[in-house]
Amino acid sequence: MEAHARDGRRTTLPIRLECDPALPITAHREEILAALARHPAIVVCGATGSGKSTQLPKLCLEAGRGTAGLIGHTQPRRIAARALATRLAEELHTTVGGAVGYQVRFTDRTGPHMRVKLMTDGILLQELEGDPELRRYDTLILDEAHERTLNIDLLLGVLKRLLSRRADLRLIVTSATIDPGRLAEFFGGAPVIEVSGRSYPVEVRYRPLVADDEDAAELSLPDGIVAAVRELDLRSAGAHADALVFLPGEKHIREAADALSKARLADTEVLPLHARLSAADQARIFQRHAQRRLILATNVAETSLTVPGIRYVIDSGLARISRYSPRGKVQRLHVERISRASADQRKGRCGREAAGICIRLYSEEDFAAREAFTPPEVLRTNLASVILRMAALGLGDPESFPFLDPPDTRLINDGVRLLGELQAMDEERRVTRLGRQIAALPVDPRLGRMLLAASRQRCLAEMLVIAAFLETQDPRERPTEMSKQAGDKHALFADARSDFITVLNLWRAFGEQAAALSGNQLRKWCREHFLSFLRMREWQDLHRQLAHNVRELDLRPNRAPASYAELHQAILTGFLGSVGALNQKREYDGSRGMHFVIAPGTPLAAKPPKWLVAGSLMETTRLYARMVAAVNPVWIERAGAHLVRRSYGEPHWVAGRGFVAAMESIALFGLPLASGRRVNYGPIAPREARDIFIREALLDPERPLFSEQLPGRAAVQGAFLE
Repeated sequence: MEAHARDGRRTTLPIRLECDPALPITAHREEILAALARHPAIVVCGATGSGKSTQLPKLCLEAGRGTAGLIGHTQPRRIAARALATRLAEELHTTVGGAVGYQVRFTDRTGPHMRVKLMTDGILLQELEGDPELRRYDTLILDEAHERTLNIDLLLGVLKRLLSRRADLRLIVTSATIDPGRLAEFFGGAPVIEVSGRSYPVEVRYRPLVADDEDAAELSLPDGIVAAVRELDLRSAGAHADALVFLPGEKHIREAADALSKARLADTEVLPLHARLSAADQARIFQRHAQRRLILATNVAETSLTVPGIRYVIDSGLARISRYSPRGKVQRLHVERISRASADQRKGRCGREAAGICIRLYSEEDFAAREAFTPPEVLRTNLASVILRMAALGLGDPESFPFLDPPDTRLINDGVRLLGELQAMDEERRVTRLGRQIAALPVDPRLGRMLLAASRQRCLAEMLVIAAFLETQDPRERPTEMSKQAGDKHALFADARSDFITVLNLWRAFGEQAAALSGNQLRKWCREHFLSFLRMREWQDLHRQLAHNVRELDLRPNRAPASYAELHQAILTGFLGSVGALNQKREYDGSRGMHFVIAPGTPLAAKPPKWLVAGSLMETTRLYARMVAAVNPVWIERAGAHLVRRSYGEPHWVAGRGFVAAMESIALFGLPLASGRRVNYGPIAPREARDIFIREALLDPERPLFSEQLPGRAAVQGAFLE
């Protein structure tokens, strides 16, 4: 079959392989072709706009690649993979699905005569399961390596190993900002080809909010932005150009927008840009406009997309960066100073179309003291999913895997510990039968554990909906200027006890409307209810994929509706580390000494339950619980039966009933679930009970309270032993 595909690829060689002479990469054509012929791996480094992504596949075809196997071209994001496939097909005078195809989650546009395959890095990792040496490919282009996601770092290690075993394989790693010398060294001295981007000069001005002069007033971030805009206005002398303002989060965007509104800037439109915006609001950024625009953006505009027409950048120097705390077992999302590489990436946003100005709201000394690069994701996230995936793919343990930046041992141990809590890995770090089933599901291990528990709790139908929701982006939209209206519409689906039930209510409502309305009417209903139609469809797509995955594991969804107790006991199996008990301060006491509160935006925040489980704990200004539900501590005890610690005290004889009894306390990760519960261990004769008590409890308190000969001892499985 592969021979047939190879013959098909030979007959579909694109006739015209022109490279755009205006692109900087074209000047390096001969250098790249020579490097491909002589070296197993090369590094192509250059800024956005140099033509790396579109021209490298054509150069590979010109070098004769893509015949013995495919040219695989990875992208971190689906939208980029689709767009590049379309663009490349146009330039090669073919069609998507012909000589050029793409595969992303939920969509496969590939064909038998394909020579170039665009895909996300996650798709290529999945292919390792059936093709451990990636024999389907003779060339691989790993694009945007500077993003250093978990998938990219795994692929870098996998390909380093493969190159030593496959002399026929060629690898091109491209990057905008990563240190090319480290990559070259990682791949055994690979040549580095520097490709300069099409850019114009950018003047950098440092305007720190904290002045050196003690008499000068310190500016707030919004005031600093207003001052920077006014400075740019003075320079432009009435010819106002668009500016991109980088801020760390949505709250800072709202505050800056308020300050700019009060500044009464003439002929100016202020637009937010962040990941939670609706698709329509994001599309406004790219529409033609007459007024000067100030785009207030998070770091989504740093590398993910290019905003056209930008001549000025105002950089706060800050971003929300996610870091995992092994000590607290929570993911923290704090506002931090960005790296020098990120700052330069932001600066470059205003040099795409003409000369620009970048105003940095911090000092030059501050810039020089920053980290060179943002730490890769593998150094700042929980590694449970990576460890399980590596085990399932036969990649070995993380300690021996060739990571470009080996993760901290504490992060590895913490990931292993979480897999143990999920019963996916045993004490010898071997993947269990349950772990292999979890690894077969394309979701976070916690969600996989919940799906398997749901099959036993007779709530798999509901859990498929919830797991798909938690694995995709929340479809609920909340435009800044219509926050209250959106909240009112979303409240129609809310459940007072559980955000997970809210998700099911939303799913059912959308399904009812989809069955009754036309496509256009359904889109209108989504707009009226502040829901992203595309994300709702994505939710449905992942639900279908998961339903197929669980069928392959021979799991069958329930037909009768699940009870609240059944559903939430299954949910608890995945989130045992994020349960909590309400204290007198209206905060929650959590596991391992944590304290948290419910994040605003859910009915449970107004009426917090005594006990809850949270789908996530995220620390910003404080530790917030999101996706929460009221639960019973008995359910927690059952779900965590393999983890709870039991202790006993106050042994005594119950004369009226002929029992020896003690008081039992139960805790999960240090959080008390029950105390003062009487446990009976009898009946035995009063004199024997008295003798045992005296001998074991008083004379030698370190020994077990009861002897092995005590009737019923085996049945209670070592009671009174901590």
